[in-house]
Amino acid sequence: MSQFVADGAVAVLIERREQLIDYFASAGKPREQWGIGTEYEKVAVLREDARATPFSGDRGIESMLRQLAERYRWQPLLEDGRVVALSGDKASITLEPGGQLELSGQVCDSVHGAQAEFSRHIDEIVTLGDEMGIAFLGLGMQPLSRVEEIEWVPKKRYGIMGPYMQKVGRLGQRMMTQTATVQVNIDFSGESDAMKKMRVGMGLAPLFNAMLANSPLCDGDLNGYVSFRGHIWTDTDPARCGFLPFLFEDSASFERYAEYALGVPMYFIVRDGEWFDMTSLTFAEYLERGYRGHRATMTDWDAHLTTLFPEMRLKKYIELRSFDSQSPELMLSVPALAKGIFYEADCMEAAWDLVKGWSFEERVDLYSMAHQRGLQSRIGRTSFRDLAVELLMIARTGLDRHAIKNERGDDESVYLERLTELNSRGMCPADEVIEKWNGEWNQQLSRLVDGSSYRVAA
Repeated sequence: MSQFVADGAVAVLIERREQLIDYFASAGKPREQWGIGTEYEKVAVLREDARATPFSGDRGIESMLRQLAERYRWQPLLEDGRVVALSGDKASITLEPGGQLELSGQVCDSVHGAQAEFSRHIDEIVTLGDEMGIAFLGLGMQPLSRVEEIEWVPKKRYGIMGPYMQKVGRLGQRMMTQTATVQVNIDFSGESDAMKKMRVGMGLAPLFNAMLANSPLCDGDLNGYVSFRGHIWTDTDPARCGFLPFLFEDSASFERYAEYALGVPMYFIVRDGEWFDMTSLTFAEYLERGYRGHRATMTDWDAHLTTLFPEMRLKKYIELRSFDSQSPELMLSVPALAKGIFYEADCMEAAWDLVKGWSFEERVDLYSMAHQRGLQSRIGRTSFRDLAVELLMIARTGLDRHAIKNERGDDESVYLERLTELNSRGMCPADEVIEKWNGEWNQQLSRLVDGSSYRVAA
C-alpha cells in the first residue's frame, strides 16, 4: 500500500480535466529508460509465541525503525513524534497498518540489482530482528494474531481508512492489518503500451495469484484457501478493488482510467499538516465543489491514485498487485516474471494469448477459484498448472533475450528456477506450507516460525 502523503508540495490547481490525463501521458519513457521497481511487504512476529510484533515498546516495530536509522543510515520520518517510516537515498521503508514492514525499492535496471538491494535489506532487518526476538516470515498473512489483537500503526491516513473499511466491506481491516504482498512497478512508452500492459496484467491476475499463492494460514490454523490474502481483496471495497472491465475494451485509454478514478470515493486531503476526511466525496465531486474552501490540486490527484486498489494500478508507472508476499527464495521471481513478460512485445502477446479468450465473468470466477484451488484451478480442459508452465517459459524467453548477467554468469531467468520447479509439480508456495503444517511442523506455530523465517544469507 503506497504511503504517499499529499502535503508540502507546490499546489498546482486542477483547472481542466485534461490535466488528469496529461498526468499519465507525461510519464511515458523510451524503451531504453525502462526500469523495474519492487515493493516487498513482510509480516513480523514475536519469535517466542508467533504473535504479531506490536508497533510500540522496546520490542516493537517503531523501536526497530529507530535502530535501523542509527545503524544503517536511514533517515527517520515522524508523524506526531512517532517514527512511522524511513527514507534512504533511492528507497524507503514504510509500514502497513498492522506493522507489516515494506521496502519500497529503488528503480533498478535489472532483477540482479533488485536482488542485491533486497539482500541488503534482509540482512539489516534480520540482524536486528534476531537481537530483538522478532522474526520476519515468508508468508502472505499473519499466522496467529487476529485483527483485534494487532496494534495499528498511528498514521492519520490509517485513522481515516480503518473506520471507512468497515462501511464498504467485511474484510478490509483484515487486509490492512494481517496481509502482506509483493508488488512490481513497470514503465510504459505511451498510452497504447500502457493500456496493453494493463490489459495483459489484469487478464493474467488469476494465474499470477495461483502461481504464487502463499497465505493459507491465519488466526492460528489453516483457513481453507491457498491465497486468503487474495480472497480478502474481493470483500474489501468494490469501488476501488478488483477488475476493471473497460481495460478489456478497444476504447481503453488514459481518459477511461481517469474517469474510473474520478468516480471512486476519496480517503483524505492534507493541508498544512491537517488531514481532512474526504470519504463522503468522490474525486469528481471534490473537483466540482471543493471542500471547506480547498480546491483540488494535482497533488491531491496523485494521492488519490495511490488509494485505488485494482489488480493493475496506473500512476506514473504500472503496478502489478496480484501476488502474496513470498519466502526469500521466491521473492525475486515476481519482478523476474514481470520483466520477462512485459518488457518484450512478443512475449507480452504470447502471454495474452493464454488468457485472451476468457470472458469478463470467467476472469472474475477464475480469480475466486485461484484463491481456493491455486494451480488446481481449471477453465474447460485447461489447468492453471499447464498455463503456469507455459507462462514461465514465455518469461524465461524474455529474460534470456535481455541477457543481463550477474557476476556468476547467470542471466535474470535464474530467479524463476525455484518457481518453475514448484509450479511444474502443480504446486504453489501455499501447498508446501500446508504440507509442512500438517506434516513436519505438526501444526505447531513455533515450528512454523522456525521453518518460514527469513535468515541472514550465509
